[in-house]
Amino acid sequence: MKKYLSLLLAGAVALGALSGCSSAFEDNTQSGAPSASGESTAASKEGKGETQAVSQTAPGSNMLHIPAKDEFPTVDTQKDTEFYVVPLNIYDRLVECEVVDGVAEIVPSLAKSWEVSDDGLVYTFHLRDDVAFHNGEMLTADDVVYTIDRMMNPDTAARNTDAYSMIKGASARLNGEADSVEGAAALDEHTVELTLEVPFGPFLANLATPACSIYNRKATEEAGDQFGIDPQLTVGTGPFKMSDWVLNDKLTMVRNDDYFKGAPKLDGIEVIQVPDENTQKLMYENGELDIVDLSGFSSQLAYFLENDAYKDNLVTGPEAGCYFYAFNQDMKPTDDVRVRKAISMAIDRQTILDQMYNGAGHLVNSMLPDGVLGAYDAQEIPYDPEKAKELLAEAGYGDGCQLEIYQQTDNPDTLAINQVVQSMLNEVGITVTIKQMDDAAYFAERKEGRLGMTRASWKADFNDPDNFLYTFFSERNAKIRSNNHKNTDVYQWLEEARAMTDEDERMALYQKIDTAVVQEDASVLPLFQRDHIVVVQDWVKDFHVAWNGWSDVSYYTVSLEK
Repeated sequence: MKKYLSLLLAGAVALGALSGCSSAFEDNTQSGAPSASGESTAASKEGKGETQAVSQTAPGSNMLHIPAKDEFPTVDTQKDTEFYVVPLNIYDRLVECEVVDGVAEIVPSLAKSWEVSDDGLVYTFHLRDDVAFHNGEMLTADDVVYTIDRMMNPDTAARNTDAYSMIKGASARLNGEADSVEGAAALDEHTVELTLEVPFGPFLANLATPACSIYNRKATEEAGDQFGIDPQLTVGTGPFKMSDWVLNDKLTMVRNDDYFKGAPKLDGIEVIQVPDENTQKLMYENGELDIVDLSGFSSQLAYFLENDAYKDNLVTGPEAGCYFYAFNQDMKPTDDVRVRKAISMAIDRQTILDQMYNGAGHLVNSMLPDGVLGAYDAQEIPYDPEKAKELLAEAGYGDGCQLEIYQQTDNPDTLAINQVVQSMLNEVGITVTIKQMDDAAYFAERKEGRLGMTRASWKADFNDPDNFLYTFFSERNAKIRSNNHKNTDVYQWLEEARAMTDEDERMALYQKIDTAVVQEDASVLPLFQRDHIVVVQDWVKDFHVAWNGWSDVSYYTVSLEK
């Protein structure tokens, strides 16, 4: 145990010196920055701790100041799959996922009500008649149809086309075989009918994702390729409007007084580019940042958790997601299920959680974490190094074996954990080499199914087991995720589950799938589910962690009392 502790402490030191990236799926590429108007005016502040960037709004104002580690490539959610803090505040969707009485549920938003046909194919949405876009245009069914068609139009070059791919005719539109999406129709000014190719159980949950934000036809067509780039041309219906965007400095949103749910309490939000975690901490202590998300900054977590001065400033919520190791079933030695199970039993997951993340979370034994529809009490995966040795011997590796763990460079969090796992596996006879690769090489190899064992994480995009299980273990995704899962029964069950209309039966099948993937096939080793911890200033009121534990949230309910 002391050996592992020293390695983890060394990893924490490394994390303090380096800045890693965080996203819904941690092994993600970082897109290029947009061509926003204006020159960078980032300044430095002298005094209590030097910082690289400062808010230019006077202290005591009713503007919320939050940091961002990376520049946004665009705030057009159809063209970006990662940066959603701005879209969640300037756009709305037909429905939203919100916590109601402690449970994440689908609730009305732009659509005030809807009906679903008995066969699960036709969804009829009744829109509110009091929703105005930021340009004054009133929301109509045509805007919804336009939004869907724009996503699937091949000329858009959208990156989130999966969001609408289940609608009838969507694939034909994307492939250039049709001039519109057949299954999207405006029945009248405030009624939209969406017809699916086949029943898709998670459809409503899917529509609550940022990718399904609704755009105004007139404003979006007039903006052309500047939509999502030029603040004056980027129009939504949300509680805030884009006001200014100075590249590599800050993006400003201001209050939408005409918001259909009522104007927000804040005057606006400044999203300030602060890539360094130590700088974020200093700016928070100086009062220049109102909220700092600690989930991506492991080296700062202990500082705030162990400092009594901040105990009343921490807002915590569960992350509807998990950290895990994935095994490639096409590569030795993890092509043998006994080896995969041996690796799983040789890793002390609790020690990693305790020492890397101050124990802020709990172990998981499933790919369906708490807070996600379908989560259940899965069988425990034991820490048992002696049993691991027995399984390795049965697999013909009694004298040991070689194993490569792959990761991206410039990811100190992953490196720290991989180094501890390297030491743990060495004790059962597995010699591990950690292979670091640049982003381009990593994703090229992953797409071809050639990455070996990898550590990753996944937080729910939408509240359904499909988002976790189909994403990684379906026949279409197993190779490109580099697990090369071979269970044809699982392939079939995943397709069947998508088409089920009885939710109880669907959840039971997903639990059967999860048991097969995790317990029987040991295709992955779930590690733990972290607590999502955010530190806020005394004057920040009514801030809540998102239902799924995302760092990007809507700030509509937040107020400042200075």
